[in-house]
Amino acid sequence: MKRWILVALATLSLSSVEAQTAPRVDHHQHLFGPDIVKLSGVSASPITASDLVALLDSAGIRRALILSVAYMYGNPNKPPVENEYQKVKAENDWTSQQIARFPDRLRGFCGFNPVKDYALAELARCAKDHYLHSGVKMHFGNSDIDLHNPKHVEKLRQVFHAANANRMPIVVHLRSSVTRHRPLGRAEAEIFLKDVVPSAPDVPIQIAHLTGAGGGYDAATDDALSVFVDAIARQDPRAKNLYFDVSGGVASGLSDSTAKLVATRIRQIGINRILYGSDGAVPGNTPREAWAAFRRLPLTNAEFDTIANNVATYMR
Repeated sequence: MKRWILVALATLSLSSVEAQTAPRVDHHQHLFGPDIVKLSGVSASPITASDLVALLDSAGIRRALILSVAYMYGNPNKPPVENEYQKVKAENDWTSQQIARFPDRLRGFCGFNPVKDYALAELARCAKDHYLHSGVKMHFGNSDIDLHNPKHVEKLRQVFHAANANRMPIVVHLRSSVTRHRPLGRAEAEIFLKDVVPSAPDVPIQIAHLTGAGGGYDAATDDALSVFVDAIARQDPRAKNLYFDVSGGVASGLSDSTAKLVATRIRQIGINRILYGSDGAVPGNTPREAWAAFRRLPLTNAEFDTIANNVATYMR
């Protein structure tokens, strides 16, 4: 067990906020194997399934969706990785093995860069894995997806179509590379809704971080999210299977006016389409801390209770 986890579990007291209804499911979590930690430094030390389950217990959360971070090996903004696809497979396999230790608590989605030549092969391989066949995670930021690039859009269509054919729900981090200053706004969300989403008409598509990158809520995120708000309002059939998770500190450090805007957008989307998630359980963003931060939004207790009890079909 990691030292910071022991400290957190030993010292945190149950606040009045945390004492209220805890989420039934954390719909956005990650495990970090030793090789990924060495590659990216995303955590001070690996986070195994045992570590995460202890943190879930501390938060009163029974179950979690584990999104494999194997896509990190395919990040074109990082130095090339030798034997890249082999390492992608190894990370997905490690994640599967971790989930297998707690099959009643954890469920897993496969991860890879969707525009890589091996993307369809890895999806097909994961579709046969007992602990990863539940779905696919795509990270447009780590994969440097450019929705204005027709080749990227076509690759995405192919992967979404294959996921749909294998009945694998999709979680997508829609915001592309911040490092490369890729744009995010109405134009990008409209391309995604018009040209990509229709390729997976039969499975849930969960858009992470309310379309942002986590760590707050900015104007670009709101512009993108507004596209989906409008589509839902007009009952656009392309939006019928869209869900949105609130992971990654989207409610952290907001001004009062921005917090009110986020609450308004959540209501416009529809409370039943909102899935609670924490994101990676790094220090300062454990499941317990993340839920307490989310509870600071100006939503009613009834709305928080509904979100806490929302369970995606792939977790039932």
